[in-house]
Amino acid sequence: MKSIFLDCNDQLAPVWARVIRPDDPPIDVNKTPFAREDLARVLAGYDIALDDHSYMPTELVAQCSRLKHIVFLGTGAASYMNVDELKGRGVTVHTIKGYGDTAVAEHSIALLLAASRDIARMDREVRAGTWTPQEGAQLKGKTLGVIGLGGIGREVARIAKGIGMEVIAYNRTRHADTNVPLVDIDTLLSRADVVSLHLTLADETRGFLSATRIARMKPGVILVNTARGALVDEAALIAALQSGHIRHAGLDVFHAEPLQADHPLARMPNVTLTSHAAFRTLEASMTLLRRAMDIVKTLT
Repeated sequence: MKSIFLDCNDQLAPVWARVIRPDDPPIDVNKTPFAREDLARVLAGYDIALDDHSYMPTELVAQCSRLKHIVFLGTGAASYMNVDELKGRGVTVHTIKGYGDTAVAEHSIALLLAASRDIARMDREVRAGTWTPQEGAQLKGKTLGVIGLGGIGREVARIAKGIGMEVIAYNRTRHADTNVPLVDIDTLLSRADVVSLHLTLADETRGFLSATRIARMKPGVILVNTARGALVDEAALIAALQSGHIRHAGLDVFHAEPLQADHPLARMPNVTLTSHAAFRTLEASMTLLRRAMDIVKTLT
């Protein structure tokens, strides 16, 4: 089978070069940006596509007559394509789990700390010549509510305990092997001083943090989301930030990416933004690309 790395960029290219082994099957690498409507042209003649961040609309994939497998570089394929529709057309989507649990967890904690102390806001102000020390929130003794207790959520809980936070968690299925107290979602939202989202995006979790659930959150709560933007009702989030019900949000993911400069979230002083980079460490990227190559090897 003929394979292509659809959207390798300058950041991933040297990592890709480091993980390739002599016995790996050949994979063409495309580093040239392309318009969405050119997807079929770029994939013409290929059976397998490695996809880092490109949207794969079903109607365009249907034009790729030879394509049989998409190896998505991560877990959130549902944000970029309709997996079930593609399966119905004979295209199997492969995802990669667990490669960046520590990286994402550390980024979540970084956003938590930055949000609690208004670090990004003060950085902007100092650079602009304004010296206004902001009063922060001390985290020791505060309650962190982890929503989604998979590999990332568990790592976030471990680190948060290390800085003296009380940790509670909600998970859609019960875990027997966790040392974090599990509570129902309403209890978590009413008790947590900080809420950190770590759910997988699926039909049943889309809009999970609804306007109703946001209203149940503790006034002055800090929200961190390094999972998927679509887990949260965006309009309700913006309203809660404007009213101060949510004191600060640390966001790495958004409904539409890249986030546009004129988006309301980009203009709010009580939001700390990063560019969907929580998983971007050398260690995690090397693991991710190596596992992607190993999937291709099983298919060829």
